[in-house]
Amino acid sequence: MSTRCDHSPVWAELQAHFDQDGAASGRGFDIREAFKADAGRFQALSFAAPEVFADLSKNRIDATTLALLLKLARDCGLEARRDALLRGDPVNHTEGRAVLHTALRAPAGSHAPFNAEVQASLDAMLAFAESVRRGDRGAITDVVHIGIGGSDLGPAMVVQALEAFRAPGLKLHFVSNVDGHDLAPVLRGLDAAHTLFVIASKTFTTQETLANAQAAKAWFLAEGGTDVARHFVATSSNTAAAAAFGIDTAFGFWDWVGGRYSLWSVIGLPIAIAVGAEHFRALLAGAHAMDQHFATTPLERNLPVLLGLLDVWYRNFHGFTSRSVAPYHQGLRRLPAYLQQLEMESNGKGVDLDGQPLAIGTSPVVWGEAGTNGQHAYFQMLHQGTDVIPVEFIAVKRPHHGATGELAAKLADQHRKLLANCLAQSQALMQGKTAAEAATEKAPTASATLDRDVLARHRSFPGNRPSTTLVLEALTPSSLGALIALYEHRVFVTGALWGINSFDQWGVELGKALCNQLLPRFESGDTAGLDGSTAGLLQRLLSA
Repeated sequence: MSTRCDHSPVWAELQAHFDQDGAASGRGFDIREAFKADAGRFQALSFAAPEVFADLSKNRIDATTLALLLKLARDCGLEARRDALLRGDPVNHTEGRAVLHTALRAPAGSHAPFNAEVQASLDAMLAFAESVRRGDRGAITDVVHIGIGGSDLGPAMVVQALEAFRAPGLKLHFVSNVDGHDLAPVLRGLDAAHTLFVIASKTFTTQETLANAQAAKAWFLAEGGTDVARHFVATSSNTAAAAAFGIDTAFGFWDWVGGRYSLWSVIGLPIAIAVGAEHFRALLAGAHAMDQHFATTPLERNLPVLLGLLDVWYRNFHGFTSRSVAPYHQGLRRLPAYLQQLEMESNGKGVDLDGQPLAIGTSPVVWGEAGTNGQHAYFQMLHQGTDVIPVEFIAVKRPHHGATGELAAKLADQHRKLLANCLAQSQALMQGKTAAEAATEKAPTASATLDRDVLARHRSFPGNRPSTTLVLEALTPSSLGALIALYEHRVFVTGALWGINSFDQWGVELGKALCNQLLPRFESGDTAGLDGSTAGLLQRLLSA
């Protein structure tokens, strides 16, 4: 069924290229030497896609590497796999489903699958969002969105990112963890008469979401709320279960909408309430523009393809097991968490499409923090640690602080500092510092008694550490939509090359099943049949 990249004869060509000796080859490639040898390297390895500019020049690649990676993509049928996805073929073969998040952002009247149904669903959801913003359901000051996984991470990330576009006087809260310490602080101080709850669960059976929903309902009634139907709405296809809960307004969606790809659907209701219909449509339009880029741009300039190929090069040849994402914009502070699910749930697989074990690594660990906070936390390891970890910087050229007067001038200066830090970090990762260079410097905090050469070794940096920088002109609904879609397609590219199904998530199921088996034991205290560790921990947790 699958054409795995490691089964292609081009794989052996790439391995031979990687194993060559010298600073200009794969294994020993030195980015610093590459810049010295090629004055046009930045221009040659910079690429523009809708709303996103990408600098790949600080990576351990050259024209030969890229040519071989592109040859690999073609030999493995990447274009055919892409076209099948966009056409609506059942590419999620373990569940027999199409994967059509791209159809959710296609414009009205297009030839995208299910276009009429998608537009009707979108129009209904946006009409409801606008009614809430107008006050048709009373003076709503707080919206509490209850979901988990893709039903939480996407909407929460986007609402934070688009803070500058949010309606004044309206607060959005997101609750996902079944731990009551997530819900309780949110409810504290809210007024039931002015609160709207959005319950997000396709099946209306998700354990964590329903537990929080029931607790929220109990709070609402205890606080004097009487009209559940007016203050609770569902984004769910199980209208019967929602009705049994007391909800009469439910927006359904299709089985081809995967959780981690669902923010474009009615799951995006809190986004639409926060920023309004016009900006929500701009979010969709930005994503659609990236869809078109992915669908039609030759592979040599196709940014999702190039990023995906780079990921394969690093994961399977260099052996890098991790990638850090550092967005230099506070609005994107939840993007790394969102990308963790998008990539690791999609491509954290150990068998190919035929169910055969893979002999190569798949998803790297994706993690990160907003700059400049990350610089004062984990960047030490990036610069001087024993592992090489590629870093992805995201810079936003123009801020949107909404300030005036002296404050505006101060914040503009801070934005320049922010961007300078972003560029400095990628420059430092690449350049490094030799012990000889460090020995010529004076470090104010260094011990005066430590041998100079020993101190210099402590203050040296290996350099040649790769990074990619993505640049947005501004953080807007359109640019954010394009950025998210870029990551979605990049994940698909790597999954297609590895020959895996990026759209199921069976690894989540076992823990759920065992949890359901353990719950009754917290009432009975019965440990029969449990392993020694689980039995001991259960007894410990239940002890007086």
